[in-house]
Amino acid sequence: MDRAEAALEACGQKLARRPVQAVHAVATEACRRATNGRRFIQRAERAFGAPIRVIPAREEAELAMESCAPLFRPQDRRALLFDIGGGSTEIAWIRTDESERPRLIGTISVPLGVVTLVERDGAACFAGEGFDRVVEEVATRFEAFDSVHCIRQEMRAGGVRLMGTSGTVTTLAGIALDLPRYSRAAIDGHDLEMGCADRALEALRSMGREGLAAHPCIGPERVDFVLPGCAIYAAIRKVWPAAGLTVCDRGLREGLLLRAMRERRRPRRGG
Repeated sequence: MDRAEAALEACGQKLARRPVQAVHAVATEACRRATNGRRFIQRAERAFGAPIRVIPAREEAELAMESCAPLFRPQDRRALLFDIGGGSTEIAWIRTDESERPRLIGTISVPLGVVTLVERDGAACFAGEGFDRVVEEVATRFEAFDSVHCIRQEMRAGGVRLMGTSGTVTTLAGIALDLPRYSRAAIDGHDLEMGCADRALEALRSMGREGLAAHPCIGPERVDFVLPGCAIYAAIRKVWPAAGLTVCDRGLREGLLLRAMRERRRPRRGG
C-alpha cells in the first residue's frame, strides 16, 4: 500500500504539470476483494489528487474487449479473450459478427492471478506436480463457464478467435519468436500457432529461476510470477483447445483511453 501510494503521488505530480482535461482512474480485483480496499482507495485518492473508481469485473472485461477489438478479423464469429492479472483472471466471450461494435455475451472472473498464486503457493509452480495441480484447479473453475456458453462446441464449428492480453502471453510470444529483447511492435497482434506457444511454454518451464531471471524478455523482478501465469494459461489451453492464439499487448488502460475518446466525440445535448 505504501509503494502504491508513493507511485500514485508521483503520477499525480506529473499530471499537475500538464494541461490535462480529464483523468480516468480505476481499481480492479485487489480493491474489490480486500477487506481494507475502501481505506486504501481513500489513501490513494489523497496521494493521486483525483477520484479512483473501483470497477466491477464485467466492466473490466468490457474495457479489455474494447482495447482488443481492432485485432478482430472479418471472418471471426466469436472471440474468447482472457486477461491473466495479478489478483484475478478474466474471461470474456464475445460476439463479433452482428454489428460494427463487438458485444460481450458473457464473462467470468476467477479470483486466481499471478500474485494470488504466488502468495498462496509460493514456489509450487516450479515443480511439475505443483504446476499440474494449479492447472487442474483453474481448469475446473472454467468448465462451468464453458458449459453455459458451449464454447468448445463453437470452436469446433470454426470462426472463434482465442486472444490473450497479459504479461504471460506476451512473454510466451517473446520466447516463441526468440526475441533478443521485448518488442511491443513485434508482439502486439501477432498470431501465434498453438504448437509454437506450447514449445514456448515448455521452454519457460525448463529454464529454472536463474534462466528466467537472465532472459531479456523476463528479468529478475518477474521470476516468481511467470510460471503461475503459465499454469493459468495452460488451464485455458486445456479447456479451450484452439488452433492458435492472438497476442495482445493492450488491455484495461487502452480500453479506458478508447472509451474516453469516443465520449469526447459524442455530440453534447443542446450543442
